[in-house]
Amino acid sequence: MSRPLLEVRNLRVEYATASGLVRAIDDVSLTLHPGEILGIAGESGSGKSTLAQAILRVLPPPAIITGGAVEFEGRDLLGLDESELRALRWSRISMVFQGAMDALNPVITVGEQILDTLRAHARMEPTVARNRALELLRMVGLPNDCLSSHAHQLSGGMRQRVGIALALALHPALVILDEPTTALDVIVEREILEGVRALQQKLGFAVLFITHDLARMLEVSDRVAIFYGGRVAEVGTADQVRRSPAHPYTQGLLRAFPSLHGDPGRLASIPGAPPTLRNPPPGCRFHPRCPVAVEACRISAPPMIEVAPSHRAACHLAASESPGDR
Repeated sequence: MSRPLLEVRNLRVEYATASGLVRAIDDVSLTLHPGEILGIAGESGSGKSTLAQAILRVLPPPAIITGGAVEFEGRDLLGLDESELRALRWSRISMVFQGAMDALNPVITVGEQILDTLRAHARMEPTVARNRALELLRMVGLPNDCLSSHAHQLSGGMRQRVGIALALALHPALVILDEPTTALDVIVEREILEGVRALQQKLGFAVLFITHDLARMLEVSDRVAIFYGGRVAEVGTADQVRRSPAHPYTQGLLRAFPSLHGDPGRLASIPGAPPTLRNPPPGCRFHPRCPVAVEACRISAPPMIEVAPSHRAACHLAASESPGDR
């Protein structure tokens, strides 16, 4: 396998509160290879968006990175100064944010925003920049007249496509999609994700795809990572996680979604609620909700165990039992 494009090692992110530090990302390690789509799924508050913001170094106060390393194309992102980060953002790493209406400037046109992005990071003649802006709109399936539109004049799906166009403006090697289809209907969601997948295959960029929709993530990703309580619970290929989930949390998530093919089976929710990160439970953070928890789960945090080639899970039972035995 090629050298990782992005490597996150033992990353820790904490939020300063009146009652002390709250760890939102706790010892997270991940790799992403060139041209790969890595999906990240988990319930709200599991640390998905915090991870994305930490990679791009755009964490809002009072969040701080307190440990670990983030390397991109062999460079230590945590050691770069602001000018170096500015040169890197959008030219090599870009991001599509959750709410396109909030991410787009409401008082200038779509065309002005794209041209501003191009001028800020690349020296382009005005005619060349405008032609590039029109090319970007065509790439995401938008008509030319969108250049003169403001964000409020576009539908939610069109705004999200503009966000994708902005992210692709400078041919980045990595595009971070932070729940890019939130609040969109399922038809528009599918169109946008299929469009991203087609562009990714054509242009060759890698994607970090963050979502709470496990079924959709498994459909479009090459590999997936399941987050729970600020930690990685399981990571493997999409096929491995779909067919042989090794962590009880992943199994519960899969049972909560209807099957797209064949017998949908009976849906079952996961009882309880995600842990509060102010005072997380000891041991495995999932153990208060886990139907197969043993005493070790309540005492010590499980290490990441290889259950198959390229497939790992943080579960005390994963080493001795296959998912079908539980």
